[in-house]
Amino acid sequence: MKRVRTSRRLGPRLAIAVAIAASLIVFVAMGGPRLLDWHALAQYRSAWQGWLGVHPFLGALSFFLVYVAVTSLSIPGGTALTLVAGSLFGLLGGTVIVSFASVVGATLAMLTARYLLRRVVEARFAPLMEKLNEGIRRDGGRYLFGLRLVPVVPFFAINVAMGLTQMPARTFAWVSQIGMLPATIIYVNAGSELGSLQSAGDLLSGRLLMAFAALALLPFAVKAAQGWWDQRALLRPWPRPRTADYNLVVIGGGSAGLVTAYIAAAAKARVALIEHGELGGDCLNTGCVPSKALIRSAKLMKEARYAEQFGLKGALEADFPALMARVRRVIARVAPHDSAARYQGLGVEVIRGSARLTSPWTVAVGDRTLTTRRIVVASGAEPALPPIPGLERMEPLTSETVWSLATLPRTLLVVGGGAIGCELAQSFARLGCRTVLLEAAPRLLAREDEEVGKAMHSILAADGVELQVGVDIDRFERVDGQCTVFLGDGSAIPFDRVLVAAGRRPRVTGFGLEELGLLENGRLVVDRRLRTRLPSILAAGDVIGELQFTHAAGHYAWFASINALFGNVKSWTVDVSVFPIVIYTDPEIARVGLTEEEAHRKGVAFEVTTYDLGELDRAITDEANQGLVKILTAPGKDRILGATLIGARAGDMLAEFTLAMKNGLGLNAILRTIHPYPGWMEANKAVAGEWRRAHTPAWALSLSERWLKWQRG
Repeated sequence: MKRVRTSRRLGPRLAIAVAIAASLIVFVAMGGPRLLDWHALAQYRSAWQGWLGVHPFLGALSFFLVYVAVTSLSIPGGTALTLVAGSLFGLLGGTVIVSFASVVGATLAMLTARYLLRRVVEARFAPLMEKLNEGIRRDGGRYLFGLRLVPVVPFFAINVAMGLTQMPARTFAWVSQIGMLPATIIYVNAGSELGSLQSAGDLLSGRLLMAFAALALLPFAVKAAQGWWDQRALLRPWPRPRTADYNLVVIGGGSAGLVTAYIAAAAKARVALIEHGELGGDCLNTGCVPSKALIRSAKLMKEARYAEQFGLKGALEADFPALMARVRRVIARVAPHDSAARYQGLGVEVIRGSARLTSPWTVAVGDRTLTTRRIVVASGAEPALPPIPGLERMEPLTSETVWSLATLPRTLLVVGGGAIGCELAQSFARLGCRTVLLEAAPRLLAREDEEVGKAMHSILAADGVELQVGVDIDRFERVDGQCTVFLGDGSAIPFDRVLVAAGRRPRVTGFGLEELGLLENGRLVVDRRLRTRLPSILAAGDVIGELQFTHAAGHYAWFASINALFGNVKSWTVDVSVFPIVIYTDPEIARVGLTEEEAHRKGVAFEVTTYDLGELDRAITDEANQGLVKILTAPGKDRILGATLIGARAGDMLAEFTLAMKNGLGLNAILRTIHPYPGWMEANKAVAGEWRRAHTPAWALSLSERWLKWQRG
């Protein structure tokens, strides 16, 4: 086990915290709270007025500094001081002094809380703070303004709370200045009646509090009204049909489209699903299903190659045409789950053809025009071909067209070292094809931790994949009839077929999105509720260009469907803060949450606990004891920040960590859970045990040892 902590300088923070605490202790010891008591301030008012008449400027400055000190240290008494300001300086002078002094003191209190506490709070409550900061970036000024306008909310609590967020100090100051001004004027104006007031409550009638609350809601009401007006302005160019044929029209029959249509039909909506190709989309026909079928056959070839380790003899020979026939058979076996007949039985009208949006409420399919209240675009994505000279003349294969191969190439060149490139390169190498993989980045799987990229490099190299990373491709040419790639360093590699796995791009052209003004720089832009700039049109799945995975498409589809049907009443924002990713090489690589590199980049403090799968009994019995389980936790806490697994069953093992993170469970909960033996999931419990042993206090072990020794007599 190893533990890693981010470096944190506690000296200056500790000194400031001690200084503040000492100031408060001295203030209390010297009877400070009594000096700021309501009646005490009223009692000394006459003496202060006399002194102020002799020293007006010094008196105003002294009062200003006292007010700043009281508010910056969050000492109770600000209300009483505000009343005294009205009594001593009048309405105008008192308002000016209190308004600026309160803002200076509040800003100092906010910055102090930010310096002392924000890093600790962000490390401890990272997901919550990420959501909170997103709201602050979007509407922080309005939230702060509303809080400042309602005097029943303690201002010192607002100062501290905003210090924990990423609100800019400048925004905090000017919004506070405006938001606190109405209450400041009321209290200062009442200062002339200081002798007749019994408590601050005398100033705050129920009617006045309701007025403040209404004023606090005003910015949000204005925002809502502005949003409504803007939406009407956006939709004004197109006449809205008085009636609609459908509640929802879904464009695209892939994972996102199917799930969207399924949920809408389950809610008893009238829904149409439009698809010009095969239902099931990339996942069924060219992606997840065929690739996993190929991976399984290739894995069996690898196991047969090492059959003697299992006490067996014999060998296998790859029959590539039969293997590809099996892939097609698997697709056909899964296809009924996504068939038109099944969805029509669920109440979805399946329409074959190419869809084109003609307005925010109409979709053209052939000679038909469908009217609908909402539209969900789920048109998916397609492989991207990099602009490399000569590539098009090589008839490049992609993850969609590789399944058309009838014979196994003698040499397959794979361009791209991401998940798809690594999975397919390993499989073809195991089937007996000479496989060369080129990656422009310095390592494979560039989005993962460096150790994961290195592990994948070793895994593929062990299977015979020829790897070149950090290389540039200059051009493709045919040399004496032989396909050849020329690299930036001048070297050349001959090959038979090239498979390009250099990423995927959203499929956004040809659907009328450009004409409706929904594309920005070729991207379909949506908000966190999956709405486009036209509120009647939403999107889900790969087309939005984020997390292009089948399980992400299904997750997005739920939000798109519910927001499309019920968004006028209640809408939901997409939450992908805990998202599992699996790369189906052998061994698999699986991850959820933060990687070490992401944590360092975001400034999140963490510890690392690892467990070597070479120690797992089940891995040993399966001759698959290669890999590890690595968990990131908050310092000193069992709260899981991220998990990375490398192993034969890493994808299945990841589910327990995903469940724990999603539901706020820590490593102690996993440790208390009974896991069957011998199983792969025992590795999860083992890593939790490693963490627990490292965090058991030495004094507790010493006490236990002494107690047990005494028990022995």
